[in-house]
Amino acid sequence: MAVVFLIRLLSLQIFSDTYKLEADNNAFFNKVQFPSRGSIYDRNNNLLVFNQPAYDVTLIMREIHDLDTLELCRSLHITKEFFDNRIASIKDKKTNPSYSPYTVQVFMAHLSIEDCGAFQEKLFRFPGFSIQRRTIRKYSYNVGAHVLGDMAEVSKSDIKSDSYYGMGDFIGKQGVERSYEKVLRGEKGVERFLRDAHGYIQGRYKNGDMDIPSKPGKDLTLSIDIELQQLAERLLEGKLGSIVAIEPATGEVLCMASAPTFDPAIMVGRQRGANQIKLSQDSWKPLLNRAIMGQFPPGSTFKTTQALTFLQEGVVTPSTQYPCLGGFDFGGLHVGCHSHPSPLPLEAAIATSCNGYFCWGLFQMMGSKNKYGSVQKAMATWRDYMVSMGFGYPLGVDLPGEKRGMIPNEKFYDKYYGKYWNGLTIVSISIGQGEVTATPLQIANLGATIANRGYFITPHVAKEVRGSSLDSIYQTRRYTMVGKEHYETVVRGMRAAVQGGTCRNANIPGIEVCGKTGTAQNRGKDHSVFMGFAPMENPRIAVAVYVENGGWGATFGVPIGSLIMEKYLKGHLSVESEERVLGIRNEKIEYGTHER
Repeated sequence: MAVVFLIRLLSLQIFSDTYKLEADNNAFFNKVQFPSRGSIYDRNNNLLVFNQPAYDVTLIMREIHDLDTLELCRSLHITKEFFDNRIASIKDKKTNPSYSPYTVQVFMAHLSIEDCGAFQEKLFRFPGFSIQRRTIRKYSYNVGAHVLGDMAEVSKSDIKSDSYYGMGDFIGKQGVERSYEKVLRGEKGVERFLRDAHGYIQGRYKNGDMDIPSKPGKDLTLSIDIELQQLAERLLEGKLGSIVAIEPATGEVLCMASAPTFDPAIMVGRQRGANQIKLSQDSWKPLLNRAIMGQFPPGSTFKTTQALTFLQEGVVTPSTQYPCLGGFDFGGLHVGCHSHPSPLPLEAAIATSCNGYFCWGLFQMMGSKNKYGSVQKAMATWRDYMVSMGFGYPLGVDLPGEKRGMIPNEKFYDKYYGKYWNGLTIVSISIGQGEVTATPLQIANLGATIANRGYFITPHVAKEVRGSSLDSIYQTRRYTMVGKEHYETVVRGMRAAVQGGTCRNANIPGIEVCGKTGTAQNRGKDHSVFMGFAPMENPRIAVAVYVENGGWGATFGVPIGSLIMEKYLKGHLSVESEERVLGIRNEKIEYGTHER
């Protein structure tokens, strides 16, 4: 018995702080000082997100007595049901493990200054309740919602996974607010007050010498150009789609637009919940960041990856020609193509976006048994090239929710066809159709990789965290499996596409633009796609445009991509270009029985 008592005493006095914490809660009142959250700027130091005062209604359960519940509800414009549910959740140890009747709990967050003032006048009627000042986010622009993200009250899992948070705290939920939460949030402080034997506050403990000041969060500078972002979102008004622009030399994302979108300001304050439900129920899915979550067939933009692979593997040379009389025809299989001269060498095939050329190339590669031994090994080699170019897996952008797209491998086809498949079975992947899918970010990254002649830096939207450095992956070059000399061939083909091929409308006076169209087949109307970069030498911007059901790549993709490049490289749009913007905005697209 003595040993049992000894072990229990050791457990209570040395190995457990439960009773010490309860004693401290009886003797002290700890008032949390919330830190100022870091502000967010664009690459040109324009303030995007900052803080403004807000007020929380807090309570200490032990100090509540003779409460007129209905009067409290009327004063705060809430229902009795809300009151009962909130009190129950505060007391629930499962959802609020830090609960104690002696500690401050958040009852209601984000009161406006007006509501706070009205409640403050009646506060004396509600013992145990008080007002606590904190901040909420304010937005300088009504664009960039998917990149900036939003904040919401912490969930049970948030509290469980990080002891920093307590009931009623707020946390970044999407965008950079989520991915850079730990640097933006700062560190909480504490003011300590002494209680008497009845629990009433007597004053500051040791005249405040034991207080811990809060530390503000670090400011975050994004790589986004807010004026370019505004233009991108204007161009996508009334459409479903995405625009992504990247600075090739750094991997910095210059703009990332997804349509439809929403004003980030509606996701702040007491109406956030209702607005979030409304957006989540919208059939157009405005909460979906199509730039990193949309997985689409890349269409003919993908032909550049095939050209690079075929050149590196010796399947073709720049002078190799293949016939295309209305498309690819072999063994009863026909893949159509538009009218153009035939046969064509590689650069001309890129410029005219010839389907036949790339179908023949993949068919030859998959049938090269002398080199690979089997179609399975040829397919594995092909896939390795695609992965090295940034497809098939998430790139690692510093935003939550990025999808991987789809690059099939030999096991995928073995599962569906057994061992009886060959180059004809999969020929459509050579033109960015079939099983291949990619995100708009991956397509933009392909443009950046070609612009760099064989490498890319993991795309990222953060340019600088004040006082610290970015993760090393956002500063490291990632090389593909293809030599620089082969990239030069593809660059010339993309330049020819702008000079007289499928990208003629991408021309910008005084700037050598390189581009590649894509018309991605779909169950409905085709998607309009463009991928390009400029200038041809020492490129400063790579861009991908994806307009769902937009038709030919030249219809929406090319002119939108050209406008984005012109705006960034010249700093403004010409009068003629501004008129093109109005024309694009006013042109409607039918989506089923609806129009955007």
